[in-house]
Amino acid sequence: MSDKKVIVIGAGLAGLSGAIYLRKRGFQVEVFEQNEQLGGKAGEIRANGFRFDTGPSLVTMPFVLEDLFREVGADRSALLPWLEIDPICRYFWPDGSQLDAVGDVERMQNLIEAFAPGEGAAFRRFLAYCKRIYDATADIFLTAPIHETTVWLRLQTLKKIFSLPRIDPFHTVDQSVRRFFRDPRLVQLFDRYATYNGSNPFQAPATLNIIAYVEFVLGAVYPHGGIYRLVSRLQQIAQELGVIIHAGQRVEKILYDDRHRVTGVQVGGDGHAADAVLCNADVVQTYANLIEGFPRERRKLGRLEPSLSGIVFLWSVKKSHATLAHHNIFFSADYQREFHQLFVEKTLPSDPTIYIAITSKTDPADAPPGEENWFVLINAPYLDNTRPADSGAAAALRKAVFARLAQAGIDIAPYISHEQVIGPDDFYRLYGSNRGSIYGISSNSRQTAFRRPANRNKRLSGLYFAGGSAHPGGGIPLVVLSAKMAADLIARHTGGQQQQPAG
Repeated sequence: MSDKKVIVIGAGLAGLSGAIYLRKRGFQVEVFEQNEQLGGKAGEIRANGFRFDTGPSLVTMPFVLEDLFREVGADRSALLPWLEIDPICRYFWPDGSQLDAVGDVERMQNLIEAFAPGEGAAFRRFLAYCKRIYDATADIFLTAPIHETTVWLRLQTLKKIFSLPRIDPFHTVDQSVRRFFRDPRLVQLFDRYATYNGSNPFQAPATLNIIAYVEFVLGAVYPHGGIYRLVSRLQQIAQELGVIIHAGQRVEKILYDDRHRVTGVQVGGDGHAADAVLCNADVVQTYANLIEGFPRERRKLGRLEPSLSGIVFLWSVKKSHATLAHHNIFFSADYQREFHQLFVEKTLPSDPTIYIAITSKTDPADAPPGEENWFVLINAPYLDNTRPADSGAAAALRKAVFARLAQAGIDIAPYISHEQVIGPDDFYRLYGSNRGSIYGISSNSRQTAFRRPANRNKRLSGLYFAGGSAHPGGGIPLVVLSAKMAADLIARHTGGQQQQPAG
């Protein structure tokens, strides 16, 4: 075991994963988390017999977590058993139609064909197209630190460069989806995958169609006990490995010497020395609040467009609803107008798409018998510094949700016994999310993959980043992959035990 020490800022999923990987690579590791509860946006609230996850509600690419548990010799199936979700999601449209999305491709093709005759075969062609994108991008953009010169000099990477047109970067998500589907409802369904990382399907490159392949083919599962059980298990593994975790202690400053080499962090006015720092905090906010003396980088990062934010209602509902599944989407009537309002007008949508997760459908212990725990998310614009926050936003959206559900025959208001609201200001205050965004930086341009902050900072030696605001992006599997890339880079440049080439 090395005597070299790495300090991790933030105990989100990337911070905890990074701490585990670093410990396995031989480092002394210490984690500082500003909140008392670990997990970052992947938090948990318990109230009156109800349990709510406050962030992600699904694990895609489960093999990424399988690899993490395998590396530390942990039995994932015992520590974190998966529950299959069927359907993956239930979709509702304003015309009264609905469709279940399922993980079995053949069954999904048949469901689509029954829903929109002639479109079943289109679904197969669409998945084949999405697979080509995945095959051309996974080794470069998902599992390798693409900002490292040595990555681009590898023969495998050079070969892949010549297949980059296959990732469809010159069309938007919506334009390419329309090449396959004629039914506007299916176009809307597959456009929605751009929102998995908080982007606009009418601006984001069609490369993001990879997400549909990831969900339908590579798998989507739910941990028994909820997403927060993943946080708890990672905390358990980290501490058993000897990682020291400080909750409720906010890092005030990243320290460096006159050679621009990181020397540690400041917490509570005291300095804590380290050979490297892995930052799980938002990169934009890190340069704005934790690093002094780099105004150019601060301005450059500040120009990157944040992802969507959102307003979340956590409702304790004293009734069960057989018409709803674990995951539900109630689509707006005009998707393009909705995203124009979100990203161009930067206002709340007048007719919002509504996402409802009811984990008690799969995990009955999350609510008392005959009752349900509702997590309701409506996309919202990131905070705009040029205008004040809308103090009536939650009330307006609550009314819109009630009205939309009433159209579907669901009268929810009389059955809500408890409510908690989480909005953009909360994402900023609690988690330091840039302008209240949920998913880090948006992917609304072809250059986003290359402009996203690197896992290794080249201006401050010894500073590394992992999480949704760094490469390769937001979402549970991607932030865990970013943690692994950062840990490998630290091992390479700081002298730990390299598990795999890091670039």
